[in-house]
Formats: sequence, C-alpha cells, structure tokens
Amino acid sequence: MSATRRIVIAGAGGMGSAVGLLLREMGDAPCDLWLGDASEERAEEAAAWILEGSSRPGAVTPFHLPPTGTGPELEEALAAAEILLDCLPGDEAVRMARLARRHDLHYANLTEHVAATDAIRREIAAGAPCGFLLQTGLAPGVVNVLGNGLFRRFCRDHGVERADSLTMRVGALTANARPPHYYAFTWSSHGVATEYVKDAIAVREGERTMLPSLSERARVVIGGVTYEEDLTSGGAADLPEALAGQVRHLDYKTLRWPGHYAWVDGILDATPAGADRVEHLHAELVRTVPRVEEEDFVVVYAAVQGQDAQGILHRRERWRRVPPFRCGHRTLRAIQATTAAGLAESARLLLTGRHAGPVLQSQIDPESFLAGPFVGPIFGF
Repeated sequence: MSATRRIVIAGAGGMGSAVGLLLREMGDAPCDLWLGDASEERAEEAAAWILEGSSRPGAVTPFHLPPTGTGPELEEALAAAEILLDCLPGDEAVRMARLARRHDLHYANLTEHVAATDAIRREIAAGAPCGFLLQTGLAPGVVNVLGNGLFRRFCRDHGVERADSLTMRVGALTANARPPHYYAFTWSSHGVATEYVKDAIAVREGERTMLPSLSERARVVIGGVTYEEDLTSGGAADLPEALAGQVRHLDYKTLRWPGHYAWVDGILDATPAGADRVEHLHAELVRTVPRVEEEDFVVVYAAVQGQDAQGILHRRERWRRVPPFRCGHRTLRAIQATTAAGLAESARLLLTGRHAGPVLQSQIDPESFLAGPFVGPIFGF
C-alpha cells in the first residue's frame, strides 16, 4: 500500500473509532476515511477524536448512515471509496455487504453471526470482483488465523497431515471480578448474550458438528492464571469446515473468571416460557453487570496437539495477554485494540487487490497477517 486509500467505516462506536485511529496512525499508506453512524453527532465526535492531535495526512469525514436502506450521504461516500469496513451489529451485515457489492467495493466485517456470514458468502460475495473478508475481529478473526498457522506449522515440522486437536481460546476481562456474576463488560452486551445462547460449531471425531453453547465447561491455566472456559458461538469461524478430517477435535471457547458461567446458567434456566433466551439474558446482563472504568486485558491462546511421524506426542502452544494499547495520541482499551487490529489488517490485505469473492480465515496467510503493521505491534506475535 502506498497511494492514499479511500475507506468507509460503517459505525462510529468504540470499534469504528478504534479501527479508524489504527488505519490513520499505524498504516503503511495515508488514508481518507468516511465515518458513518445513525447518530450524526456520534459520527462527528468520533471523527474529531481521531483527528485531535494527529499529524498524519488524510481527511476524516463524518456522515449520517441511515438505520435502514441507504441515503445520499452514504451513497456519496461509497461512490468515492475502495472498501467498506462494517463495524455495525451483526444483523446489519447483510445490508452493508449488499451495498458493497452494488458499488464494487471490498468489504470486511467483525460479526460472529453465523447466519449472516453464510448469507453473505452464498448470496452476495460469490463471484464478486472484490474481496469479502468476513469475521475479521478477534474471535472470530485473529485467533483463527493464529490457530490455523499453528496447525500448518505443526504438520510441516512433524511430517504429518493430521493432528489430534486444535483449541482456540479468547477472554476479554477486567482484572477484578465480584460475585455473583464475576464479570464486567468490556464490549457489546448483546454480542455476549448472543454467543452464550446460539449453538457453537466444532469438530468432534473428525466431523464438523453443532454443539450447544455453554455445554463443555472446564478450568484451564494460561500464563499461570486459572480461568474457566466454555463453548460459545461464532468464534471458530470457518476452521471446522476447512479442517474437518484433518483434526479429530477442534473448538473455540471463551475464557471467563471462575463462577461466571454458573451465574449465566441460572439466568438462562429462569427464562420464562416462550421468551427469547437471547433477549432475556441480555436484559439481565444489562441490569446486573456493570461497565467499569478500570483497564481491561485480552487473553489469546491457541494450541495444537498430535503425534509426529514417529508416533511421539507433541503439543504446540502460543498465547498472549494483551493490555491497553497506545496508538498515536490515544490509548485504546485492550478489547478495542485487539478487535480493530484484525479488521485493519484485513483491510490492508484486501487493498492489495489479490482477493476476490468470499475470503475466510482459513484462506489468510498466517505468517504475513500476524506480522502485519496492525496485528504485529498490538499482539506481539
């Protein structure tokens, strides 16, 4: 990337603002950004937040993004751009992807929503002249590239084509946790409720399968700290499909402080008959769990285990504990930096022009992605 890049960001909340900041301050090319939101005031505030104190070139233009359909400001931004980065809730992904396809733009999103991802792959991105890189945040996103890279290197180094297991884990946490919930919000409350309720995709005995979320709980020690892990939806991206038959056991689990998942079980068990479980859990999470101002951190972990060509058992692991990250004149929360890094790196990848149609995590070159100008400095891989 060398020429000025022209990028539309849909959504001016915490993630949209963070990815805009990373692209402007850490990219290997200058960029002009269009930052859209249903709240024009929020878009203007986010643009000013990105620009304040920055000496990097490039414009940041706020605009009104209508809550449904399209509008003149959105159409004007899309007509001028090369790529659309979708930082909206997952139920907006199909709308945004359709707009990108209509304007022949590259497209990348953050959503863990499996149904939206499948719809974009099959109905919108197939045959597109530009690339549609889906599920590009942290989990799904960076952790899947990390896991796939570990699997590839394990097979290459040990002279095999298969492994017993590939495990991927991520936790976005605060240092302190109090009963009864042992949790504090660091990201979307609705996203948390959704991933706890929707089914998880995994590999068991070499076959892709669906498993109930929160159905395989265990204690795990990472970096000398004890966490609790359990299945949640969306975080495995397309690796269960891509690696079925090559890995006997594959899954993604979310890390929490011990005691949190038992509290969630109690809320879900008390869901009134006929009520939507996601909405019921979300309402209780919002009512009960605080948002705190303390520093957060993100734990990212992946491991591959299996036998080498001589039948000797090996395990290869890689993990990081990521603190808040200083970018230019701002400090991003750990969850902001780690999630936005995956999206910014995906934008850089698409803007090389080497990808068209659907692009999934298993199709990304792990070494170059993990060492890129956004992911590399934030995660330290």
